[in-house]
Amino acid sequence: MRLPLLPFFILLSLSMNTYAQNEEAIPYKEIPSYPADYTSGNVITRMIDGLGYRFYWASEGLTEANVAYRPSEDASNVLETMVHIYELSEMILNAATNTPNKRGNKTDFGDHWEIRAATLKNFKKASDLLLNMDATAVEKLKITYAVGDKSTDIPFWHVLNGPLADAIYHTGQIVSFRRSAGNPINPKVNVFMGKTGG
Repeated sequence: MRLPLLPFFILLSLSMNTYAQNEEAIPYKEIPSYPADYTSGNVITRMIDGLGYRFYWASEGLTEANVAYRPSEDASNVLETMVHIYELSEMILNAATNTPNKRGNKTDFGDHWEIRAATLKNFKKASDLLLNMDATAVEKLKITYAVGDKSTDIPFWHVLNGPLADAIYHTGQIVSFRRSAGNPINPKVNVFMGKTGG
């Protein structure tokens, strides 16, 4: 006996509507407008926004097979790479708020869509916090590592060559891995302009 197809199409339609609503709720479908000037905070904001745009499109439309893909046995798969980028986004946001990084803090995610949304929202929060900060304000920010009663402070400079650059690097890996898995990113993504064609 054949099952009626109508419920399947209703479920598919509901799922697609939920996906579309979720896509509208997360930032970086395109890079925001330019900041007003070239303050220290605004330059860092623009770097984070560029990363957010790249990660948005690198992680958009991934299939379950894509997130399980790894180029070799000893390499991280796409999902593990996304979790690492999320952890880097936490470090960037923590530095923007002078919040200590604590080892062992793990966040449980239901799926790669939740990781993607949480990562992009972290980038946007950090970007908004740094927007229009002058050099004096940025100089007061730092990366702090807390282990038990002890903590170590590292100048904010290390956000640029550390977690921010690392997240860009790993976002490029996702682009490469998904291409190898047969699902390249949208060819209309324009990282130079920060906009994607129709």
